[in-house]
Amino acid sequence: MGILDWVILSGTLLFIVGYGVWKTKGSANVDEYIRGGNKAKWWTIGLSVMATQASAITFLSTPGQAFHDGMGFVQFYFGLPLAMIIICMVFIPLYHKMKVYTAYEFLENRFDLKTRTLAAILFLIQRGLAAGITIFAPSIILSAVLGWHLRTLNIIIGTLVIIYTVSGGTKAVSVTQKQQMFIIMSGMFLAFFFILDYFPSDISFSKALKIAGANNKLEILDFSFSTKSRYTFWSGITGGLFLALSYFGTDQSQVQRYLSGKSVRESQLGLVFNGILKIPMQFFILLVGVMVFVFYQYNPAPLNFNPSATETVLNSKYSDEYKLLQNEQIKLEAQKHIAQNKFSAALDLKEYTAIQEAKQHIIKINQKDAENRVLAKKIIKKADKSTETNDKDYVFIHFILNNLPKGLIGLLLAVILSAAMSSTASELNALGTITALDLYKRNRKGTFTEKHYVTASKWFTLIWGVIAILIACIANLFDNLIQLVNIIGSIFYGNVLGIFLLAFFLKWIKGNAVFFAAIITQIIVCFIYYYLIHIYPAGEEKLGYLWLNFIGAALVIFIAILFQLFDKKEQKNQIRA
Repeated sequence: MGILDWVILSGTLLFIVGYGVWKTKGSANVDEYIRGGNKAKWWTIGLSVMATQASAITFLSTPGQAFHDGMGFVQFYFGLPLAMIIICMVFIPLYHKMKVYTAYEFLENRFDLKTRTLAAILFLIQRGLAAGITIFAPSIILSAVLGWHLRTLNIIIGTLVIIYTVSGGTKAVSVTQKQQMFIIMSGMFLAFFFILDYFPSDISFSKALKIAGANNKLEILDFSFSTKSRYTFWSGITGGLFLALSYFGTDQSQVQRYLSGKSVRESQLGLVFNGILKIPMQFFILLVGVMVFVFYQYNPAPLNFNPSATETVLNSKYSDEYKLLQNEQIKLEAQKHIAQNKFSAALDLKEYTAIQEAKQHIIKINQKDAENRVLAKKIIKKADKSTETNDKDYVFIHFILNNLPKGLIGLLLAVILSAAMSSTASELNALGTITALDLYKRNRKGTFTEKHYVTASKWFTLIWGVIAILIACIANLFDNLIQLVNIIGSIFYGNVLGIFLLAFFLKWIKGNAVFFAAIITQIIVCFIYYYLIHIYPAGEEKLGYLWLNFIGAALVIFIAILFQLFDKKEQKNQIRA
């Protein structure tokens, strides 16, 4: 990184922190601090909702996901537009009508205090874990760039977010997220056009797409009914729908964004805005990853994109074995380049037989490439079992650091860190709010001033910030960070969504039935995750994790109905007796 990169990176981050503190100083009451005074316009809500979901993990992991597995991940978002419509029609009007500060406040009005408390605790567990991961993700990047220790970077990033989130609350989060989204999308578009510019002169964008297609990177739709596949059309519009309903309808980090709306209409327009733009945005980010894949068809790529893993093995007794594999990979890279040129020439001549032959040759070379990468991971593990060999999250950052011009590197790093700050700020804001209002205020006796609860919210936000930093310090890379966040959410979200669906649509179900059904459901979902997903290697799971959202929601509804029917039967027997 050059001086210009440092100036752009540090200037962007300091501007966001300073702007957030300056614009929101003086929030003296709960309504101003928690709901931003209900002054947010629809575009602020829409951008804030998008920025909350689009963490650093999105811009760090998604291109790597596409590089390795193609565009199929976009199916994950297919249920989102429908979820936005349902939330606009059902959730938002009810929340505004009851003038709640948190989603779980509604549950006490509908059921009882213990159900509200249970739902709040489930949220705090999963969102507290996710907040730590969203801090950890950008720390990986800067660790690779600067050579700094991960723990130091976790503390720095977490502290920057805590400063303006504690200072200004919901309004600080919302006003900074508009600037962050502008920086994020500007940086991604610039990166995309630079990738296209780096292709050989005879490789146009349309030809690059055909090359990606020949390597099975553009298989967007999977209509198979296999429950083992992580991403299919059906899991997207069912499990993805339930996940989106849970996340946007019951997760306080999102609910708090549109509760700050000036009116019901502004909140609804904000969510519709998100529903329209979210899939195209994710599609574009995945496409960036696919274009990075095409770039590396013509340029050398490391056997493992994690620089610390490569350094570890080259400094071990397995160095010679690894270097032999590197030399073999260099020869394979040359073959790959020639094969892509033959495929390109066949496309120009429009000779079907030549195109198919060239395509099959490319597939064979990339199969060998994949085998070499698996072998490289095994050698790295022999050198040091504790070294992380998964490198999906390093693909995009490797491209940025080694190929983009000075200045743009700083901007792209600012993009990823801005995304981390925006999502983490929303999470800490929500965690502090839930702890202060759903647990502290509701379970504490006595009357206290508005200022007292604003101060309590700030302290709880600070405490959760410290907890998130601690979680980040002990986190490890999963199969892919963006999948890890969604897996954590899927374990809890279905259950919480089921509680809300019972509250909205089954008025005869009472608090006791829901409370015990939710506890049983959470235990069952955890067992399902462990025995059908966790214990199996990536790609060999017996159940795609998205299905946990549907299973959790269906289970809690079914069990609650059974409990309520049994309770009614008991009451009738007592009356007869």
